[in-house]
Amino acid sequence: MFEGSTFGKTVDILHKGLDVAVLRRQIIADNIANADVPNFKRSTLNFESSLKKALASEKEEPVLAMTTTDPKHIASFTPSDYREVQPRRVLDYQTTAKNNGNNVDAEEEMMASLNNQLSYTLQAQAINYEYNQVNLVLK
Repeated sequence: MFEGSTFGKTVDILHKGLDVAVLRRQIIADNIANADVPNFKRSTLNFESSLKKALASEKEEPVLAMTTTDPKHIASFTPSDYREVQPRRVLDYQTTAKNNGNNVDAEEEMMASLNNQLSYTLQAQAINYEYNQVNLVLK
C-alpha cells in the first residue's frame, strides 16, 4: 500500500533496524556468556555501514553512464537496493584481551548492550511516530 513512498521506505528501514537490533542482542549475549571460555573470539554485527552505502548509491549517478542496449550487456552502474542489505556477523579473531586467548571485555559488551537497547527503543518510537502520523491523516 505504501510501497514507493517515503513512509514505506522509512518503516521498511526501521523494521529492518529492529530485526538487526534483536540479532545484535543475541550476539552480545553470546559474547558475554563466553567471556571466560579459553580462546573464544567475540563477534560483532555489521549492518549500518552497508545500509548507508546502499542508500547513497540510490542518489549518486556515475559521471559517465554507459548505455546498455541488449540484456546481455553489463551495466556500468547498478544502484544497490536497501531492501537487500543483510547484516553480517564478523568474528574478531585478531585481538586478544586475556592470557587465555579470549578477547571478550565484559564491560565493553555491557556498554554495547546498553547502546543496542537504546537504539531499539528509539527505532520502536520512530515507527510508532510514523503510524501516529498516518492515524492523524486518517481521522
